[in-house]
Amino acid sequence: MFKFITSRPLWVNILAGILLAMVLFFVFLFSLNWMTDHGKASSVPSVTGKTLEEAQAILSKAGFDVEIQDSIYIDTMKANTVIKQIPEADEVVKSNRTVYLLTSRVIPPMVEMPNLVGYSFRNAEMVLKNMDLRVGDTIFKPDFARNAVLEQRFNGEDIKPGTQLRKGSVITLVLGDGVGKQEFAVPDIIGLTYCEAKRRLESSGITMGTVIPNPDISDTCSAFIFKQIPVRFDEEKKLQHIRSGQTMDVWLQLDKPVRDTTAPEPKPDPGYN
Repeated sequence: MFKFITSRPLWVNILAGILLAMVLFFVFLFSLNWMTDHGKASSVPSVTGKTLEEAQAILSKAGFDVEIQDSIYIDTMKANTVIKQIPEADEVVKSNRTVYLLTSRVIPPMVEMPNLVGYSFRNAEMVLKNMDLRVGDTIFKPDFARNAVLEQRFNGEDIKPGTQLRKGSVITLVLGDGVGKQEFAVPDIIGLTYCEAKRRLESSGITMGTVIPNPDISDTCSAFIFKQIPVRFDEEKKLQHIRSGQTMDVWLQLDKPVRDTTAPEPKPDPGYN
């Protein structure tokens, strides 16, 4: 064989080598189209929102392989539902390509219950949402801290921080209604200046409500209160009561009102301060 090659002129061998290389090159080009399915493309069907079984059947029929890339939990979506597909719907790709699917999980993952006691309702709601937990019913109890979380419950029972829960679980929050539990006699603030009365009321947890000054008043703080609602006694001369967190409306004037000291003050009901 080597004698056959060496017995011919060099230029003949070079020419033969060039021809052989060209033949191999063209054979490679033609076989490459066959091996890579060059020129054969298909449009990817839309399977988002369909069940995994439906998606696999549709894609297989269209000539695509199917592979689940990942699964996540979404409480508003049914389990084993296609959330996303890669390549996307209607994208033209080569035949026999693999379509990757992102599906919803069958079983939601576990999370730890946070400690929400003392949080405002808005902050507690944000924390639960970030942990994929949901706010259910809200129950109000007498408490000076308005809209503050007093208790956290799950399935009607108190739930401790750190307890394992499924994502999407519904949490009931017990909130303060902004009104204290203990009742006491309505304070008499007639004749006090606005600032004096405000300090006295705030020490009892009562908030100033509507303030109505006479037109000639320029300094509210030093103006005198001549009318208040609620009043200390009702029309039957019975002592009225108020709780922390409630409000009092007042009317102001420049001069200190003259009080009627001749009429005896009715006695308060027993059992109250």
